[in-house]
Amino acid sequence: MTNTHLPRTPRTRVVVGAVVAAVVAVVGIGVLVAPWPGVVREPTPVTAAPPAATSVATCGGPLLAAGRESAAAAAVTDAAAQSVVFGASNGAVPASTTLSPANVNGGAGPIVVRAEPVAGVRTDVAAAGSAQVAESDLRGHAASSCTRAAMESWLVGGSAATGAADLVVLANPGDVAARVTLTVYGAEGAVTPTAGADLRIAAGAQRVIPLAALALGEASPVIQVTAAEAPVRASLQASITRVLTPGGVDQVTATVAPAPELVIPGVEIAQAPGAADASEVPAFLRLLSPSAAATATVTVWGAAGGQVGDAQSVDLTAGVPLELDLTGAPVGNYTVRVSSTAPTTGAVWSTTGFGEGSDFAWFVAADELTAPALVAVAAGPSPSVTLASSAGTDQQVQLIADAGEGAAQEVTVPAGRAVTVSVEANGVYRIVPDGAGLRAAVAYTGPGQLAGYPVPASDVAAASIEVFPR
Repeated sequence: MTNTHLPRTPRTRVVVGAVVAAVVAVVGIGVLVAPWPGVVREPTPVTAAPPAATSVATCGGPLLAAGRESAAAAAVTDAAAQSVVFGASNGAVPASTTLSPANVNGGAGPIVVRAEPVAGVRTDVAAAGSAQVAESDLRGHAASSCTRAAMESWLVGGSAATGAADLVVLANPGDVAARVTLTVYGAEGAVTPTAGADLRIAAGAQRVIPLAALALGEASPVIQVTAAEAPVRASLQASITRVLTPGGVDQVTATVAPAPELVIPGVEIAQAPGAADASEVPAFLRLLSPSAAATATVTVWGAAGGQVGDAQSVDLTAGVPLELDLTGAPVGNYTVRVSSTAPTTGAVWSTTGFGEGSDFAWFVAADELTAPALVAVAAGPSPSVTLASSAGTDQQVQLIADAGEGAAQEVTVPAGRAVTVSVEANGVYRIVPDGAGLRAAVAYTGPGQLAGYPVPASDVAAASIEVFPR
């Protein structure tokens, strides 16, 4: 056998090394590119329900008045007490406490309603309050639901123009202080004013900020409330004086977060088209697309079933609120629907008139009810509940008195329509939806009285959590 040996010169060693390196590189690339046999195990999700927690509803508190003390023009005081009604599911008995009004002179403070879990199941709680005032600087009827604190809220309503004395009300029902930033969207876009930056809301306290300190002269503001460290309950008290005559007051709860579809049920149009004192607009819709330019389509539906007028299409500038006149609908109860090409939020303003003894209300968009929910009906004139469906089929909805323990009323809500049902003041009802797409609101109307608020989604409807073990 003949063995052939390659002479071991330096040049030969370099060539051999290069060949070996190339082979290794090719093999390495093959390892990376070529599929290798094996078993791929996807993580298996485990559905975990969060432990039952205390349900908490924080109310707006008494009606407030600013500037009544001559020695302290900026001082805020109570103008009228708030009457609160509340109830809970599972046979639970809710307890109420009162928050400390940090900068309201001698104020009573807002009520907080808490309901503990029963047998390990979270309790649904509902509360609402109302107040009536008739003074030389403030008059009207206000009603609002007591709601959960949140890390982000949107307040659509009010004005900082001449004659308005609006107040942003921030309440912290928790045990940890909150840091809050108020971003005001107006004619020049989004601004975070000095008076709205890094606000400290102490645990168990309420703080009031005049809207004029945030956006002096702004006629159509929308306020984004962003909390850190602890959630807060945000609301707006709106009032107006026209030539020394008070023209109404309202407590405006937060509306839904911006979304492509908005539903505003229970809008009361209280002044007929062409009325003697209707030289101004008696109802309008305020809209905001905060992050992008959009086109919004607005339709108005009557409680009797049909669409009122033609759909209106409007272009929205990113970050700039727009107001759309809704004049033309007869006196009655309506549902306003908004479909937009970008996430949008909004609310409807309506008034009983513009002279002495008038009142107004802001009607905000409602959350979808995906599970049975309680609604508290505060004291007020001719209360009603509007059930609005965006489903493609009719819904059979139950409205049960006494927080779900009393008589049940079956209500058929036609597909894509709304139905308004009379209810008793100072009562608590349970709404049982029939599928998806249901929203609801409470409304009040009477001579010189107007108010309304949406039905919050149930605390019990908190979604389960999917955990992916590693």
